[in-house]
Amino acid sequence: MQRFSIATIGSEWSKLAGYLLALLRIVAALMFVVVGSAKLFAFPFALGPGGHVPYFSELGLAGALEFFGGILVLLGLYTRPLAFLLSGEMAVAYFQAHFPKGFWPMTNGGLSAVLYCFLWLYFSAAGAGAWSLDSRRRK
Repeated sequence: MQRFSIATIGSEWSKLAGYLLALLRIVAALMFVVVGSAKLFAFPFALGPGGHVPYFSELGLAGALEFFGGILVLLGLYTRPLAFLLSGEMAVAYFQAHFPKGFWPMTNGGLSAVLYCFLWLYFSAAGAGAWSLDSRRRK
C-alpha cells in the first residue's frame, strides 16, 4: 500500500503544471475571443443598438487584437509576444476607460481589464505551456 503525504501529493500535482498552464491559456484566450467577436461581429451578442463597433476606430482595433490575437494565443502560436501586446492593450483599456471613473477596479468596471492585463503579462514570461503550436515549432 502506497503512503500519501502532503509532499508526495504536492510533487505529483506539480507535474501537471504545464498542462494546467495550457488549460488556463486556452480558457482565457477563448473568453478574450468572445469579447473581440462581440465587438467586431456582434456575435454572440451585440454591444449596443448598432451591433458591432466601427472597424476603423480605437474600439475596432481593440476588437481585432482581442479576436485575432486571442485566436493565436488560444492555439499557442507566438504566445509570448502576443501576450505582451495584449497585456499592454488591457493596461490602456483600464487607464483610458475605467480609471477615470474611480480608483478601485471593482467599482469602475475595470476588474476584467486588470485581471487580463496581468494574466497576459504572466503568459508573456511563462509561455504557452503544453498543447501549443509554439511547443511544436521548437521541436
